[in-house]
Amino acid sequence: MSEQQEFSQQELESVDNEFELIPPAPEGLRSGFVGIIGRPNVGKSTLMNQLVGQKIAITSPIAQTTRNRLRGILTTDNSQIIFVDTPGIHKPHHQLGEVLVRNAQVAISSVDLLLFVVDGSVEVGGGDRYIAELLARAEAPIILGINKADQQLSASPDEVREAEHPLDRGYRELAENQGWAIAKFSALTGDGIETLQAKLEQSLEPGPYYYPPDLVTDQPERFIMGELIREQILQLTREEVPHSVAITIDQVVEEPTITRVLATVNVERPSQKGIVIGKGGEMLKAIGSAARQQIQKLIAGKVYLELFVKVQPKWRQSRTRLAELGYRLEE
Repeated sequence: MSEQQEFSQQELESVDNEFELIPPAPEGLRSGFVGIIGRPNVGKSTLMNQLVGQKIAITSPIAQTTRNRLRGILTTDNSQIIFVDTPGIHKPHHQLGEVLVRNAQVAISSVDLLLFVVDGSVEVGGGDRYIAELLARAEAPIILGINKADQQLSASPDEVREAEHPLDRGYRELAENQGWAIAKFSALTGDGIETLQAKLEQSLEPGPYYYPPDLVTDQPERFIMGELIREQILQLTREEVPHSVAITIDQVVEEPTITRVLATVNVERPSQKGIVIGKGGEMLKAIGSAARQQIQKLIAGKVYLELFVKVQPKWRQSRTRLAELGYRLEE
């Protein structure tokens, strides 16, 4: 056995323990991987958080906030659904964008079911039709999910349930042309989510538990901490520091009464560093305070969060820097 193939006894025991956590699936359990696909900012991350029942993907009014293929896990008495939340599919403008879109396209071909999410508060557009063309070549079954039903003006409860609002007609036509099922809902309010969940379950084949039933994500806690910090930067700085920010969690120290987290905010230009820090450090303080509250909810304990800001010129254009910051092209 070569050096690269050797495993320590501790590593082997860790693998054994992980498998012991996954019990046999009850008879008739349906399971599988569901790819959540759509244009940027149609509510994919909000939807996954709503389905899983816990915040694991960041949300923001700024498009293109999802960068990694997050897996959210929903386990019920009848099913285990693993949601793969992908970046919005769009025309890439830099190396980071190319990696994100390529990873989203990989997800299309590697899941058991696809949920194509669209924005029901606006008419069907060219971006939706472009994605529909990509999905026409997919082998997995597809459900068209009309989100943001709560934002349709004068929509009646019947229109929300039946996808009969005037704005739905273009989406319904798109789905009928492809033979796709339709579900309408509001990821924000939760209306229609139970019906969507039932359709997802019915579309999956009987299968095993892929993860322990009590797990809600396969992402490490450190990654989610970084995402929660990045979310606050996007929300508080808005268009001033759009996507030129990446977070690295440098240290997590767990003490009996508090968890200490040290993190670095990486930006591309000195001017962006000034925006993140703010006058007299006020912006960085606000970001840290808001992020700390979210992290405390995540770990259910008290958190001390210290943030540093570092300039990494043109990190989005460099594959090496992207890899260092956790953005890798998936095979």
